[in-house]
Amino acid sequence: MHAVARVWNQLEEILVAFLLAGMTLVTFSYVVFNNLYGVFYSLGDSLPFANDAMFSIGDSILYVAQEMTWSVALTKAMFGWLIFVGLAWGVRIGAHIGVDLLVRQFNPANQRLMAILALLICLGYCALMTYSSEQWVSVLYTVGTGAEDLDRFGVRQWHIVMIVPIGFALMFLRFLQIFIRVLQGKQQGMGLHSEVDDAVKLAETDKAETTK
Repeated sequence: MHAVARVWNQLEEILVAFLLAGMTLVTFSYVVFNNLYGVFYSLGDSLPFANDAMFSIGDSILYVAQEMTWSVALTKAMFGWLIFVGLAWGVRIGAHIGVDLLVRQFNPANQRLMAILALLICLGYCALMTYSSEQWVSVLYTVGTGAEDLDRFGVRQWHIVMIVPIGFALMFLRFLQIFIRVLQGKQQGMGLHSEVDDAVKLAETDKAETTK
């Protein structure tokens, strides 16, 4: 189980890094091509003896830039995937600070009970959203509508939005891991440590400074 969890964690991190790198590369390339052709046109005007070559290169780059309208759609799709992969990743690293802060408002004797209640609500929400979004993806799969600006590559809308039920299912599994640890008594709250402590200390510091 530990080996499976380790592989899962690594794949999650690799996918997040890949999506971030891909978004950056696509956006950077699009910006470069949209500004580079003007340089060659300017060189063609400044260098009469080489204007034909410069204009030809500029035309080629302009053509590539005009054909890259798909880059915006691809970046949006990758950003959507990043969000829903990041949901599960956020649960693993303890990014749900607000939920754990609420749990910690109760005395230590009741914190475990409130953590269980909060986790049950989170699990129910994830299960509901997984089922609902799966139905949505199923409809899109049946219709077979092409993705805007990406249909030329055979990409359908369901290819992009299928990450929604996958993301919620992965988040369900992450919350389930925490739920099991809480039931086993291996942790008291939602699994946040320094993040919540830092937030509480910061709030107490601000309150103390305000009352001075």
